[in-house]
Amino acid sequence: MAFVKVASLSRLAPGSVMEASAGGGYYAICNVDGRIHALAGTCPHRGGPLGQGAINGCNLTCPWHAWEFDCRTGAHDYNPSITVPTFAVQVLGDDILIDVP
Repeated sequence: MAFVKVASLSRLAPGSVMEASAGGGYYAICNVDGRIHALAGTCPHRGGPLGQGAINGCNLTCPWHAWEFDCRTGAHDYNPSITVPTFAVQVLGDDILIDVP
């Protein structure tokens, strides 16, 4: 696995999410109170684009059917056995890097 730049910190305000692509995959990059988290970018429910969703507290809400996942763990808010993969993040200066498989 290798860390790859996917975004700039200056373009990701606290309380926001953005979609990023790297290594042929899509990712949801979340800023929760200044902490950056990375999740797989596809909702397991119907394939919605999580990176186009919204942050509510520590949860990322899918824009298609409002399924919510904890940005820190990837766990679904009502059924923790449903998860979205998470990825290690490094912030170097203004660069956000994730560990892409």
